[in-house]
Amino acid sequence: MIKKLTRHVRAEWSTCRGLQGVTLGLAALVVTSSFAQAAGDSIAGRKVMTQCQVCHGKDGIGKLSYTPNISGQKYEYLVHSLMAYKIGQRKSQMMSSVVKNLSDEDIANVAAYYAAIKITVEVPQ
Repeated sequence: MIKKLTRHVRAEWSTCRGLQGVTLGLAALVVTSSFAQAAGDSIAGRKVMTQCQVCHGKDGIGKLSYTPNISGQKYEYLVHSLMAYKIGQRKSQMMSSVVKNLSDEDIANVAAYYAAIKITVEVPQ
């Protein structure tokens, strides 16, 4: 399903750059519906994660002051974000250079890996 999503997003992106938000919105809709059922493999995501751990760590906690924490983040959000970097919708020199080398399966797997990390939240008193 991710290949179908990727083809759709890329086709829309290349033909209608003025509709970037609409294209990514449609991709997000697909991601949050049927695509969510075909989630990636978190075990396979460990291999992909080695490219991400420099900034995001094995635990998904940002290692640099400007790197977000992604542990426990929603799978669909991670896939959506990585796809946005891959097609150029989101801009980051570092992320774009890493994501361009990831296959669609790699994106699904690394998203599954970081989404599977359990986090604990404490509300301030």
